[in-house]
Amino acid sequence: MDETQLLGTLKEYFGYDSFRPLQKKIIDAVFNGKDNLVIMPTGGGKSICYQLPAILLPQITLVISPLIALMKDQVDGLIANGVSAAYLNSSQQEADQQAIFQKIDNNELKLLYVAPESLQFVDRILTAGKVSLIAIDEAHCISSWGHDFRPAYTQLGYLKNRFPSTPVIALTATADKATRNDICNQLNIPDAKKHVASFDRKNLSLEVRPGLKRFEQIAGFVQKRRKESGIIYCLSRKTTEELAAKLQAKGFKAEAYHAGINHEERSAIQDAFINDEKQIICATIAFGMGIDKSNIRWVIHYNMPKNMEGYYQEIGRAGRDGLPSDTLLFHSYADVVQLQKFASNAANEEVQLAKLERMKQYSEALTCRRKILLNYFGELKHEDCGNCDICKNPPKFFDGTIIAQKALSCIFRLKGNEPVTTVIDVLRGSQNEAVLSKNYQSLPTYGAGGEISWHHWQQYIIQLINIGYAEVAFHKNNHLQLTKAAKNVLFEGEKVRLAEVPDRKAIRKESTETYGKHDNSLFEKLRQLRLEIAKEEEIPAYLIFNDASLKEMEKERPMSDEEFMQINGVGRRKMQDYGYRFIKEIIAFNKDKKERKSAKKGQTYQLTGDLYKEGLNVEEIAGKRKLAATTIYSHLIKLYDDGEDIDLLQMIPNSDFEAVKKAKKELENPNSLKAYFEHFQEAINYEHIKIALKVLEKEA
Repeated sequence: MDETQLLGTLKEYFGYDSFRPLQKKIIDAVFNGKDNLVIMPTGGGKSICYQLPAILLPQITLVISPLIALMKDQVDGLIANGVSAAYLNSSQQEADQQAIFQKIDNNELKLLYVAPESLQFVDRILTAGKVSLIAIDEAHCISSWGHDFRPAYTQLGYLKNRFPSTPVIALTATADKATRNDICNQLNIPDAKKHVASFDRKNLSLEVRPGLKRFEQIAGFVQKRRKESGIIYCLSRKTTEELAAKLQAKGFKAEAYHAGINHEERSAIQDAFINDEKQIICATIAFGMGIDKSNIRWVIHYNMPKNMEGYYQEIGRAGRDGLPSDTLLFHSYADVVQLQKFASNAANEEVQLAKLERMKQYSEALTCRRKILLNYFGELKHEDCGNCDICKNPPKFFDGTIIAQKALSCIFRLKGNEPVTTVIDVLRGSQNEAVLSKNYQSLPTYGAGGEISWHHWQQYIIQLINIGYAEVAFHKNNHLQLTKAAKNVLFEGEKVRLAEVPDRKAIRKESTETYGKHDNSLFEKLRQLRLEIAKEEEIPAYLIFNDASLKEMEKERPMSDEEFMQINGVGRRKMQDYGYRFIKEIIAFNKDKKERKSAKKGQTYQLTGDLYKEGLNVEEIAGKRKLAATTIYSHLIKLYDDGEDIDLLQMIPNSDFEAVKKAKKELENPNSLKAYFEHFQEAINYEHIKIALKVLEKEA
């Protein structure tokens, strides 16, 4: 298909000037008659991958979708864009169904949405020549390895048999390795091209807290975000209603949402939320599917989700506009017990319980949470993210290379055929039946870790899984297997840092001793201020600023809003909430305020300028100064403003500059950075937009 025609169709019907990553590649594969499996996170633009081809293909595109509400939203959106689309389900009047059948006969429809349970309605009229493309949305529902198994999906394999020359495109936001293979096999598309987009949503902060005094913590959390939209996911309908009532009593615009509320009321609540008339939705997990609300700023899980796929999909509803957004998960033993009960007696009980265990391990992790999430979906990430609670308050690490080698070697010797419990038993030299019946006592790794307790081995192996050196094969009786990255540790000398397993008694003792000490350093003054604010707001002190941020404040002595914003751990909201009090404390501590302020301000900019003159690029300067690249960009823009010889244009592609220049003449609000960001559909980042506008400002 001609690229000009594709881009023209994209602009005409969807309003975009360019494709997002992977979209063009997938669409080309569809036009080449290939089967495709698309794994693309929420907000990544999956729908266009089949909706755009549907417009250009000669016959109808059949879309299998699980929810009536989701189908209705999609169809309404397509019709609004000028695309002929309809949906069929059992709740419609016969006359409405007949009108749709007539449109199909007249070749007037481009897309027809059908639930898998309603395929019999269209079976009699769809002939091989009538279908150009088959799209199966939420494709993970077909797999018992998946997180949302629906038996009705298992019949869909016959579609490929019936239309062997018609391409099939299966789409889902979340699927692990086992689920991906199962989807392809069950849909009879074993050779389908797999397109896996990055799961890394850098703008989402990740935090987990113990489920104690949840409402008090939530009230404090949303109090700071009164003007922002958010979702609170709950396990039961009753909890959604109780929580919404409590929030309403506190003056928040909150509503409950669950399947027990009648359809009209649910639709009204959903519309009110989308239109910002309601700020908070307390919902069961059914809420949010198909909602295209880009400015959801936070997602809270009141209860622990039953698996990582569901958790990832739900937090993915926040920050779809690319702006910083927060996620908070509460976990408790009671939640785990409740979810275990739900899983019992299910057809795939063993898989559900194993996935629940991984979710529990994530909640209790000592490893960067984003690293765990990405590794779970097969996207290995070695560096820490810096935007989760573990990274912001890291545990103590030690060289765990020998421990890692012992564990990985044992998994290798067991040929990936045993679960974690047996691996630990072999390492510790246990003499139980699971070991002796298979002659594992003869393995070289038998007893290699006898000096380490069972609990500590469990925690270390969980860390190795979280880091990405091993994985749980859910489709193989939850056996522990090595990943490709393991060979770097076993054979190539790669070092492994493991977190020390905390001793609760030691933590309590250390905490008591720490708070018993007093000194007159600025760090101590700031720590006391942090403690005072924490008591006022009834939140843990580290949620205000971590020790690393206080240490940097002590070193840098910021005395203005701009300087304070450059401290690691200080965001716009924390600047607004706490900046004044911390700056006041620093000024009071430092008698030579003006002199220090001027020196410090000039010094930090000049350091960046000196490194730039040495020929370093932005990333290299950021690495050398241990600052964010965004901070370095702001330094260089300031130096450019001050007349320094800084070539800003060399930092961005010329195409980005020309695009911003053109947009400046077309946008209704050319002074809004967000307007440009949305105009370019996230294809040009904020820093490039700022640089282009700064150059244009000087040229004017």
